[in-house]
Amino acid sequence: MAEGHGRLARRRLMEPRPRIGPGVAVGVTEEMIGRLVPAFYAKVRRDPVLGPIFEAAIGDWWDAHLAKLCDFWSSVMLMTGRFKGRPMPVHVAIPDIGPDHFARWLALFRETAAEVCPPPAAALFEARAEMIAESLQLGIAVSRGELPPLGRTNA
Repeated sequence: MAEGHGRLARRRLMEPRPRIGPGVAVGVTEEMIGRLVPAFYAKVRRDPVLGPIFEAAIGDWWDAHLAKLCDFWSSVMLMTGRFKGRPMPVHVAIPDIGPDHFARWLALFRETAAEVCPPPAAALFEARAEMIAESLQLGIAVSRGELPPLGRTNA
């Protein structure tokens, strides 16, 4: 009897557990992501500052880009693991973006999240967007030689 219980316990440990992302607790769903992403990027495309940068980078590939960004946010908020891209090199390759662009991006994102999502979900989307923007800005600055690489130095 005890041996059978041990096998059952080992089998349970080896079974993959469902991944539960932080968005689940605040009601984030795939449908919500599917409303937020297109609504946000519709504003980005109309924005006089951000629109030209995004149009130059994405061109006629908006449908694919929106699908990729839905996968991205699904991975961030629901831990689905659907996103397989590498955003840092893509953003580093755009020479015209800087802190003012990220500030505008975040302002539009906050505005759209507040319109599309209930307050707890909007707050989590905003917090994640802020962390992502900060990470991208640091990566871009390091790649441009504007900041020293993070880590210990031999001084």
